[in-house]
Amino acid sequence: MTTEQLNDEAVAFKEQGNSSFKNCDWTGAVEAYTMAIKRGTKHKQLATFYKNRAAAYLKLEKFELVVRDCNKSLELEPNEPKALFRRAQANEQLGRFEEAYRDAVNVWNIDKSDKSVKSFVEELHTIVQRRAEENAQTSNKVQKMVELAFDMEKPMDTRASAMNNILVLAREHVGADILLKSGVIQKIVNLLKYEKKKEISVNAIRTISEVCSRSLQRTREVLKIIGVPWFFQILNSKDTERVNAVQHCIQTILNSFSGMDTKTGSKPVKELCEENNSEIDAILSTLVYSITEPTISGLARDAIIEVITRNINYDALNWAERLIEIKGLHRLLKVCSEMEEYKSECSMEITPSSRTIAAVCLSRIYDNMYYDKLRERYTEQVDEFIKDKLLDPELEEKVRVVVVITAILTCAMDVGATIIGREGILQMVLAFAQSDDVLQQRVACECIVAACLKQDKAKAIMSQGVDILKNLYHSKDDSIKVRALVGLCKVGSSGGVDASIRPFADGATLKLAEACRRFLIKPGKDKDIRKWAADGLAYLTLDAEVKEKLCEDTAAIQSLIDLAKTGNQDVLYGIVTTFVNLCNAYDKQEILPEMVELAKFAKHHIPEEHELDDEDFINKRISMLTDAGIVSALVALSKTESNNSKELIARVLNAICNLQELRGKVVQQGGAKALLPLCFNCTEKGKRQAAQALSRIGITINPEIAFSGQRNLEVIRPLLNQLHQDYKALENFEALMALCNLAAMNDTVRQRIIKEGGLQKIEMYLMEDHLLLSRAATQVICNLVMSKDVVKLFESKNDRVKFLCLLCQEEDEETAMAAAGALAILTSDSKKCCEKMFEPNAWLEIFHTLIANPSTAVQHRGLVIVLNVIRSSTELAEKLLNTDVIDLLNGLAQLPDESRAKAREIAVECLKEAEKLHLVEKTNKNTE
Repeated sequence: MTTEQLNDEAVAFKEQGNSSFKNCDWTGAVEAYTMAIKRGTKHKQLATFYKNRAAAYLKLEKFELVVRDCNKSLELEPNEPKALFRRAQANEQLGRFEEAYRDAVNVWNIDKSDKSVKSFVEELHTIVQRRAEENAQTSNKVQKMVELAFDMEKPMDTRASAMNNILVLAREHVGADILLKSGVIQKIVNLLKYEKKKEISVNAIRTISEVCSRSLQRTREVLKIIGVPWFFQILNSKDTERVNAVQHCIQTILNSFSGMDTKTGSKPVKELCEENNSEIDAILSTLVYSITEPTISGLARDAIIEVITRNINYDALNWAERLIEIKGLHRLLKVCSEMEEYKSECSMEITPSSRTIAAVCLSRIYDNMYYDKLRERYTEQVDEFIKDKLLDPELEEKVRVVVVITAILTCAMDVGATIIGREGILQMVLAFAQSDDVLQQRVACECIVAACLKQDKAKAIMSQGVDILKNLYHSKDDSIKVRALVGLCKVGSSGGVDASIRPFADGATLKLAEACRRFLIKPGKDKDIRKWAADGLAYLTLDAEVKEKLCEDTAAIQSLIDLAKTGNQDVLYGIVTTFVNLCNAYDKQEILPEMVELAKFAKHHIPEEHELDDEDFINKRISMLTDAGIVSALVALSKTESNNSKELIARVLNAICNLQELRGKVVQQGGAKALLPLCFNCTEKGKRQAAQALSRIGITINPEIAFSGQRNLEVIRPLLNQLHQDYKALENFEALMALCNLAAMNDTVRQRIIKEGGLQKIEMYLMEDHLLLSRAATQVICNLVMSKDVVKLFESKNDRVKFLCLLCQEEDEETAMAAAGALAILTSDSKKCCEKMFEPNAWLEIFHTLIANPSTAVQHRGLVIVLNVIRSSTELAEKLLNTDVIDLLNGLAQLPDESRAKAREIAVECLKEAEKLHLVEKTNKNTE
């Protein structure tokens, strides 16, 4: 392609970007300008392409990228005012006020006629002056606090208070900058070598995290001082608070390099990831190599794996393929193979959750293997690990192999089924099951139970597995007996919710449930046995009779909730699945009557729903569980990295929120706060469930209470995602109602709705045939037009005002009232919108409908519109009043009906305005 052709394409992409920008499609604008930059590397407008993309990034609040693009634009075209101004705006948002002020002054010097620049310069001047004073004060505070915190001769309480103050100072940009310059990072490094008070050491680590937060420059300087390995030294602790603080610090550093932040749903910036790839790779590689470090604590190991898991997904740091390259699977599999029974000097320390956390990480890696070759490499690495273990003649290594296969069966069933089908593997598992050794029996039993989860993919093991489980159930060892019980429960639940399928004899399922219940509530049973009992109930509670029996058992329910509140990941699946079943929160297949008749004709099986799964029974169970404290338990478990488990949690919370009277309890117990992250980091179905739950909360409860602080902005995107044509009408309606309440809050919320492209999505539902959807959308628009930015959008060349005019004629009173309300606001703020009232061909008929409306509320709003039109200009007033509208106003002004007193007052006001413009007299003469 010639240079001329490339330049032509570059200009075309620039025009496309301009069009997207005008339509508030900021992401589309960025993509188009990026293509223009790639095509026009030698184009004379290249500086313009960069500064235009900077404008789009500014709208997306990607301020670091704004600065970068403005820098490139200014390199090509020095002192260009728009590039300088945009860089100033971005630096202001980044807290770099001095740099912003310098650029703003330069813009002002170029063009002193621009009043907006002048006010911006004055505003920044005030901030810079104040900051200079604050900096001096903050410097004094920092110096004083540092002296107190790091002086070992001072009382412990004084030092703890000083370190807490340092942490508070680090949360502000000014404080973080001064702390970094004062050498506090090196002081913290030295302090942590001998500090004994936990509060001081934890706050010192958190201070480093805050210094690195939201600043790539500070992060680089911190790493120059202390280096990446230092974090792994201080991570090696058995104190949960300290480990959590270091874990958060490592993630903060990754966020700084990748452009992610602590906001829910935050995603990395591709350009920043590319620029800082070596730093990100160094940190994550060090994390991977530390997984199997034998000298670190179990808590530290779990924290390392959790950080890796958090950054694997394609919408995070997309690290799955890299993990395969550096054989990270081998290290995770080694964690999965660790057993308390086999301890030696080179053994790794693990927690009860370690193997579960490692399995979740393996599952996340497999989920991100997007094509067959990657999956083959995944399977090859698992094969390699198992073969190496099998080459060792020690029986211990054979046992570890079975434990690893169990983990693979739970996280990548296809791979697990392939492995267990290898020659000799199945025979080894079955031999262990028939052994007299309790440990061998236990690991074999766990493997068979894991295979039961997907019986169609593990037919080889299941053909003999059930008989072995029955034999093992008669073991005298409770740990074997409960595992065999779970396997039998899985087999017994193969009929699902279909009441007509009974794999076992009548009453057998209830007997299995009773056995699980005894293990669950029996005093003195360890957590491991109780966890397995919960797993058993997870399968048996597909049976409606078991659901009812269990919900009546207060002790069993409380035991489940208490177990959940521990937050241990190894208990997660069984407990949450049980809750899903009790609430009937699983997907239900819609059975059409026509299909039933067809099935009968073809003599196919027809699923039957149990009478105890009727809506009244379900709601009763949900209420009982909520009263028992299920929400708190779900909140504790929601910190998992397993997306499938998150989906189950979202399903249960949504089922609870389906009952209006329980929504307040969900908010009180932290359910709304837990739901928000689930809307962004979950399966697609889980995101929908979580967003619907938030919609339901937003309808019933004041958003200022339900979504306090920043959450009232963060909840907007999930609600807008519910406005999808493929979603159910109920989901659309609930989202619109919640958005309506949010839009009534303040202009900041309205601005966010617009920025997220909400106006266009909401307007789609104005044309819906479904009355409730059309009405709800109109009500949201009525609240959104209180924003001046929305008014400007209505003023531009489009049919938005015309469509609202037509909605005023709807038979549905609430729809007409919302449309008239929106027009009343628009016409009060905009002469252009007043002019647009006359664009419909039937404009006079619309005014007639508004003035003579049977609804007092619609009529009142309609007359406000008339008054606004008369006041907007003499020309429009004359056009309106040169019709029979004047007669309608006269008649209404004399109407004795007290129910229309407000309308009568506005009508009188309209006539007074007409008199001032001498339009009443003129109209009378025309009439004569």
